[in-house]
Amino acid sequence: MTALGDLHEWVSFEDPDEDRTWVFDVTFLLSRWTCIFGRGCQGVLTEPAPEKVQGCCSYGAHYTDDEDRVRVEAAAAELTDEQWQFARVGRRKGISVAERGGSWRTRLHDGACVMLNRPGFPGGPGCALHRAALDRGEEPLERKPDVCWQLPLRRIDTTDEEGHVTSTVREWKRRDWGEGGQEFAWWCTESHEAFSVPGEPTVLTGMRAELVALVGAEVHRRLLDAVAERLAAGGTPLPHPAVRRR
Repeated sequence: MTALGDLHEWVSFEDPDEDRTWVFDVTFLLSRWTCIFGRGCQGVLTEPAPEKVQGCCSYGAHYTDDEDRVRVEAAAAELTDEQWQFARVGRRKGISVAERGGSWRTRLHDGACVMLNRPGFPGGPGCALHRAALDRGEEPLERKPDVCWQLPLRRIDTTDEEGHVTSTVREWKRRDWGEGGQEFAWWCTESHEAFSVPGEPTVLTGMRAELVALVGAEVHRRLLDAVAERLAAGGTPLPHPAVRRR
């Protein structure tokens, strides 16, 4: 690793309507990271397993709240057998399971999320909910669990003693998975392969829909203005660590 380590650049501005400061990881947003599911992704098991084509779906998706769960369960109920390899399992057992402590996640089946179509399925490997959204001409975020469509973006809200909120939008790091994240043999935002696909747009452009859903249209517009001002002022944005280490 270079002396710069995991250094990132940021832009920040005040919310126009709330007592809130927004902080954005411009190093990641201006990078050309892209999801390489099925194109070199090593997965998040303790050993590299690209042949499984599981991506980050090996452990199921933890719902953010009851609304997230109900929305995804409703989307799964509309899937056809052609879109979903394990439709019979999901319909018989349900796609969600409760964990100790009261949280919920998607059911695991055959070593990964029940919503994940595996290699050999006629429709190809990948999330059944993602495929159904594309079939309908919708954004996948409308049907997938929150954590799934947000990755590898993460929004963190903190409130100080005066009630002021700071909302930080950055890349999802290995540590964000908790202790288990340190056991991953591979994580995409650390790997130059995910930043090296020719012709890919920046995260800021390619994940526009996800960013708008995370922060709202007005804040997204202000983000674009802030980044444009940064670029117009001259200087080269700090490259992403995964690119610098290559």
